Amino acid sequence: MNMLKKLFEPVDMTEGKPWEKILLFTVPMLLGNIAQQLYNTVDSVVVGKYVGDNALAAVGSAGPILNLLIVLFVGISMGASIMVSQYFGARDREALSHTIGNCIMLTILASVVVMILGVAVTRPLLILLKTPESILDWCTSYLHILFIGVAGLAFYNILSGVLRGLGDSASALIYLVVASLLNILLDLLFVANFHMGVDGVALATAIAQTISALLCARRLGQMKNLFDMKVRFIRWNRKYAMNIIRLGLPSGVTQAIMSMSMIIVQSLTNSFGEQFIAANVIVMRVDGFAMLPNFSFGTAMTTYAGQNVGARYYDRVSRGARQGTALALGVSAVITGGILIFGKHLMGIFTNTPELVDLSMNMMRILAVGYIAMAILQSLSGVMRGAGDTMTPMWISILQMVLLRVPLAYGMCYLTRSPEFPNGRKECLFLSLVISWVGGTIVTCIFFARGKWKKKAL
Repeated sequence: MNMLKKLFEPVDMTEGKPWEKILLFTVPMLLGNIAQQLYNTVDSVVVGKYVGDNALAAVGSAGPILNLLIVLFVGISMGASIMVSQYFGARDREALSHTIGNCIMLTILASVVVMILGVAVTRPLLILLKTPESILDWCTSYLHILFIGVAGLAFYNILSGVLRGLGDSASALIYLVVASLLNILLDLLFVANFHMGVDGVALATAIAQTISALLCARRLGQMKNLFDMKVRFIRWNRKYAMNIIRLGLPSGVTQAIMSMSMIIVQSLTNSFGEQFIAANVIVMRVDGFAMLPNFSFGTAMTTYAGQNVGARYYDRVSRGARQGTALALGVSAVITGGILIFGKHLMGIFTNTPELVDLSMNMMRILAVGYIAMAILQSLSGVMRGAGDTMTPMWISILQMVLLRVPLAYGMCYLTRSPEFPNGRKECLFLSLVISWVGGTIVTCIFFARGKWKKKAL
């Protein structure tokens, strides 16, 4: 009972056993990330079951474009989380208040830009990617609805980043569970009852995200003992706004690069036809859950490193890095084993087509080995970001996705072309991803060991 109570309290990571504090912080965040992943998964399940495999392909094909255009939010969220955790660790109330206020101001500006840009470029981008005509209109309307309601997504991601920086990962969990349940109910109402198709799942997601954002704002308003939420703080302050951008920009660029590489590879994926597009969607949905522990531990390590760097406890940062990475490896190994054993049952949730289930499972087996490598990469990258070194993970991501993933995907498909496989073997798309993950992990370990990230604190 005492452990359960601890899970729902803000975590001060500058004291106590590092592994215990990291675990206490990670568990609610992992559960919250699972709830967030349910947004896209429920969308896919509902359209796959009630509308058909083409609708499932449409929802999945929209993902890379959505991810590309929300990079501004990723950057602001990461910059906010790093600054908040360091100022929280340093117990600097004034700087903390200015940082949170400037996060809100930047989010408002970014939401307006993304809404206008997203609606304008969606269809041309889908055409450029050779999206099949059979799903083009569905993809377009799905994205238009999400971009019109993008403020909910923006404010949830950024305000939850602020809460994590303050050591409160449990509140975001509660709000996401509420929003996820609402999303499921609205999905079934709009699609199964009102027959709105992909428009229905997009509208349900936009509404649920807005609710979670409002709940995060309410929680921050209750934390007056840590910072001040006054009008004078919610305005442009060059020092704090530029630091948020400076620290967050590399993460935004990283997300943009990853999204661009996915878009480029999506064009190759589309050449294999609607069934493989649908299989790719299923694999990526399951992959999303498999990667959640890695991303959760990575974010926890960012907050852990940020608080301890702010307090100038550098030896504690190194100990936490070792213990947190070991935890991430253990959890990732268990999750990977579960997917390999029960994977077919997971695939069957999305579609009633046996051939699609078998194809998806074959691709999933290829990816499995990469999850262990990504546990190390995400944890060590999280430590470097928390210390203020956001540039090194960005350059490693460029190497991983641009110099490895994309050339390997196209090169391997080209080299495996034959009369039976005129576009090459489909497995090459997933083999190239695993190779890029392992390569990125090796480079991350080298740069982490060099230790230059220790000199990047605010």
